[in-house]
Amino acid sequence: MVFDANMAEPPTAAWFDRSWWESQDRIVTASGGRGGIAMLDTPVGRCVLRHYRRGGWMTPLLGDRYLWNGRARSRGFAEFHLLVELTMRGLPVPLPIAARYVRHGLYYTADLITRAIENVQTLAETIAAGLFGDDLAERVGTLVARFHLAGVDHADLNAHNILVASSGLWLVDFDRGEIRATGTAWKLGNLARLKRSLLKVGACDHDEAALDREIWAPLMRAYGRALENRALGTGT
Repeated sequence: MVFDANMAEPPTAAWFDRSWWESQDRIVTASGGRGGIAMLDTPVGRCVLRHYRRGGWMTPLLGDRYLWNGRARSRGFAEFHLLVELTMRGLPVPLPIAARYVRHGLYYTADLITRAIENVQTLAETIAAGLFGDDLAERVGTLVARFHLAGVDHADLNAHNILVASSGLWLVDFDRGEIRATGTAWKLGNLARLKRSLLKVGACDHDEAALDREIWAPLMRAYGRALENRALGTGT
């Protein structure tokens, strides 16, 4: 287990057990999903527990098991340490609280606990509510640019992992994410994945031409402007 050493009350193994929280009647909300997410009422405040689970064609074969490649490369530990680094850089990501892995021979399972972001909904939920316009699109473009300028490659940039909160925009779920020193192909891949996601969740009624005109154009203008400002030394 690894955890935030500044915590007033260090976590125990029970913190990673959803049924334990249920027995304490301290699960605020929960969902199944690929990651198995639960919002917890913990001694250190509202937190989110995520159990790592595979997606795609590997799900029937391995479910929540991953091939053991060492402590540092376990999913929870890798994401925990990446979030620590991103937090230190001042990027809007959830504060990591604790992570663990459990060995099962050649395989392991993993869990991560992060601080909850209050008064929030996903960008997908914002789109479903009909509240995604050019102003928010520009803010999303600026958000993505901030991470790209820091060399952050988000492996699954989509409308579910961008959070819209009263405190601003946040990016979550950095499983398989990494910091890269150079390159542009990964940035283009991030953007292409985000665009596909916006269409999939119903932005502009799944009309790609309308999306390009009403959402993607202002998003990319703000993205480009942020990159240009950094190059000129006038902003981030």
